[in-house]
Amino acid sequence: MPTRRALLALAGAAGGALALPRPALARAADPVADEYHRLLLAHTRWVQQQWDPAIGAYRLADFRFAAVLGNAVLLTTDGYDADLAGVDAVTLRRQTLTTITRFAATNRLTGGTEWGQRLFWDSTFELYFVLAARLLWADLDAATRANVGTIARAQAAYAYGLGTGNDPLSGSWTPNGSAGGYRGDTKLEEMGVYAQAIAPGLAWAPAGDAEAARWKERFVFWAANAGGLPAADRANPAIIDGRAVRDVNVAHNLHDTFVVENHESVNPHYQAELWRTAGRAAAHFLAAAKPLPQVLTSQPNGRELWATLRLLASDAGEPVMPMVADRYHLYGRDVLPLAFLAQVQGDRHAARAEADLAARLMPYLRYTPVNRLTKFSGEEKYEPEARAELAIAYLFHQWRTAPVTPVTSAEFFAAAAGARTFGDAVGLTAHQSTAAFAAAVTKPGQVRFLWQPGHDNWLIDTRAPAFLPAQTAPPARSWTAAYTAARDGVDATATVLQTAAGWAGYATLPTGTVVYAGPGPSHLTLFNLTMPGVPGLDGDRTFTGAGGTVTPSAGLGDGGTDRITFVPRTIRFVRFSGVSAAGQYGYSLFGLQVFDAAGTDRALGRAVTASSADPAYPAANAVDGNSGTRWAVAREERGRADSWLAVDLGSAVQVTGVTLTWETAYATAYLVQTSTDGTTWTTAATAPATATLGAWADIDGRAGLVAHGATGPVIASPVRVTIPQATLIEGYVGADLPAAAGRRLPTGGPAALRLSDADGFLTLLNLSSAAINGAVLTLPRGDRLYRGVSIVRADGGLDLTASVPAGGGAVRPARFTVTGRAPTGTRFNVADSHHVTVTAPAGAAVDVRLSTGTWQARAQVPAGGTRGYAVPIAGPVTPTADLARGRTTFPTSPLPAGMGEPSYAVDGNPGTAWRPGPNGRMVVDLGAASAVAAVSLTWTGGPQRAARIESSADGITYTAFSAPSTVRYLAVAVPGWTAGDAELVEISASPL
Repeated sequence: MPTRRALLALAGAAGGALALPRPALARAADPVADEYHRLLLAHTRWVQQQWDPAIGAYRLADFRFAAVLGNAVLLTTDGYDADLAGVDAVTLRRQTLTTITRFAATNRLTGGTEWGQRLFWDSTFELYFVLAARLLWADLDAATRANVGTIARAQAAYAYGLGTGNDPLSGSWTPNGSAGGYRGDTKLEEMGVYAQAIAPGLAWAPAGDAEAARWKERFVFWAANAGGLPAADRANPAIIDGRAVRDVNVAHNLHDTFVVENHESVNPHYQAELWRTAGRAAAHFLAAAKPLPQVLTSQPNGRELWATLRLLASDAGEPVMPMVADRYHLYGRDVLPLAFLAQVQGDRHAARAEADLAARLMPYLRYTPVNRLTKFSGEEKYEPEARAELAIAYLFHQWRTAPVTPVTSAEFFAAAAGARTFGDAVGLTAHQSTAAFAAAVTKPGQVRFLWQPGHDNWLIDTRAPAFLPAQTAPPARSWTAAYTAARDGVDATATVLQTAAGWAGYATLPTGTVVYAGPGPSHLTLFNLTMPGVPGLDGDRTFTGAGGTVTPSAGLGDGGTDRITFVPRTIRFVRFSGVSAAGQYGYSLFGLQVFDAAGTDRALGRAVTASSADPAYPAANAVDGNSGTRWAVAREERGRADSWLAVDLGSAVQVTGVTLTWETAYATAYLVQTSTDGTTWTTAATAPATATLGAWADIDGRAGLVAHGATGPVIASPVRVTIPQATLIEGYVGADLPAAAGRRLPTGGPAALRLSDADGFLTLLNLSSAAINGAVLTLPRGDRLYRGVSIVRADGGLDLTASVPAGGGAVRPARFTVTGRAPTGTRFNVADSHHVTVTAPAGAAVDVRLSTGTWQARAQVPAGGTRGYAVPIAGPVTPTADLARGRTTFPTSPLPAGMGEPSYAVDGNPGTAWRPGPNGRMVVDLGAASAVAAVSLTWTGGPQRAARIESSADGITYTAFSAPSTVRYLAVAVPGWTAGDAELVEISASPL
């Protein structure tokens, strides 16, 4: 086993930067690594709680003995701090070694019966365990070394022996052979596990080992296919570990929008498995001083999957979980994918996310339950995994001469910004801007709107719907669109739903602002914790409205333990009555206590009734005095907001307060009610405290709301903001809220048409099943010209003619700005981003200045005359009917040697071009089968090779394109291309 300072050097990975420095070299400062080390030390206090003196080792349950990897890292690096760890290094070493010795012998692969061999999830913990043993190799006896070696080799042989079949020990867990799966439940994770099961045996095999050569081929197969997308992979001749992607990849694990589903929902935690399993495997190759297989640093479709994850990113490294949020704020399990991308693959954007997450980890660790790396939506069983992966992340930093330098947060979100609809089957339309994240989920059973102003994932709880009341039935009708700068001149989204409660519309703007119209009252559920070190989590939320600033009393409605006192009263019955829940699981109480003046719990053991109960968690559990049992509403009642639990104290008694101890399914708002007869109830306490704000509200200086045409004021509590029914609600990041609330809104069209000009963008939401054609809209401001015909009004505003599809919407950017006053009746006809025509009225000349971007021109038009203006600045003309503009291109990552970026041929920018490379071929995915009238190619200067245009319906089989045709994929092949030949500036597909 090489020593820590003798570990090599990976040739070819991350620019050759992964190597321990020689003793004489000073290490570069690495604050993230330092924080990881402190975290491992502090987390050791949890580890020590897992010691089982009866077996002389850490516990077997939930693989808690895998904590030895974190121990091994601490014991083989400098800076051990016994005070922080809660145990001296000698004791920790002894316990770690005895644990490794014991569990190496009890593994099934070494003749034991306790654990091992099973791919899910024993092989994952074997990987951690073997790495820990290798780090402490010199301290292990010969028998234990032999057992550890057997585990690594035998597990690799076992996984290899399965071929592409199921593991009989793993039940329903399967990669579905080599086919994979992408609808509802990706097999990305499963294929990654098959690969990682082979990794330790492969990494530690001696040079020239014949079995290892076979293992490597299977390892590469599983690792490459984890991110498989046939239409992309078949178009990719890039060589990875000696074989072309198109020859290796056969699986289909991704949607064509580069997102994965797990358990019927988009949950980015599972998408990150691509780098989590790769990181686990990479640690063994690096520790063994072996070159990394290329498939770990050049994963097929890896760049595209990372771009999707950044589209869903928060300000703390953890992505938003837009649907089922069972991995929300599970920080310790989010570290390794980012560390691998950053420190192994060298991605500076991942380094930014990693640094942001690292900065939150110690405050998170110290929050109750203390010394845990996973909490909130995570169970304690995840702690061994989180510790092991934090240890691997630390090793990645140690094995570099210098950490990867992160981009700034501004650079990160500028690069991540964009809007995308992921398809009807996925049911997600997302928008990342430089100021906020927003999304619309249209998948039945999970319908909701989301908003994360400032990317702050500790402000608005995205597990609860924003603005749109919770939906229990699928929408009768849905419409959604994502606008992109390349195609439409703006990154934005619009969604319109017909729900059981009525029509609802939601638009997201590039400024981070959102616009909502629909059923009310609307709510935003807030986090309000005391977690020093995390911005905003200081234990309260402050709100400002027209009447001033107020900070409602905190502590109720945020989970945990709620202690409520009230004026003493003589009663017999006490009832908790829910108003709203924090998430989708309804309400669950560990305990309901009712105290008299002497502090005696009068509810203990008394009779209880409830609106419903899960059979596994009956109502009596809430008053049994056992903190480990709980009451939970019935599964079918989780969506019911007014669920209740009542206790009969047995006789009339004077009480002074109650205590409610919540499970993670807590109430954000509720009533405590009392009664003398169990029939007539009086409210003793309302949780939480509230403040009345008016028509606009600033939320803790982090976001703002404006309610236009509201039936009442905005009400705020420390954990919830309620907006009454309103004509239109606008959510802002850093705006002048009084000015936004006081401005005149656009008007016109039928009552079902809701209009906003927030931040200069014209938002139109048609909340009806009837199309709106040729409606005349009145725009209060006359200085913004939108696409279409606008006529100057006598008051200086504009009349704009617009149409909106049935149950649809639109977001329109201002194409030109007018400076100066045009005469009444002046007509501006904006064709697109580059062309505007000005027509003066018969009785007056026009003299104004037009501008857009850096272009401006004086528009002088004589009375009754017409004059056109064209913007000469290079850039995409938007909107466009070109079916290819801005669409997905193949090959994806990694690109073949010599090939340039294919997306340059569809970006609408005449200054960029696709370099084909030797015998280059690129594909454009039009997104759906489309009727194409013609395809045209635009080339740079230089010798132009004869290009071949092909088309396909499935992305697999291509034939020569002939117009007109209905196709989904278009390919351009350039046989014989050599350096200096013409490059492809644009491929354009005209609709039929």
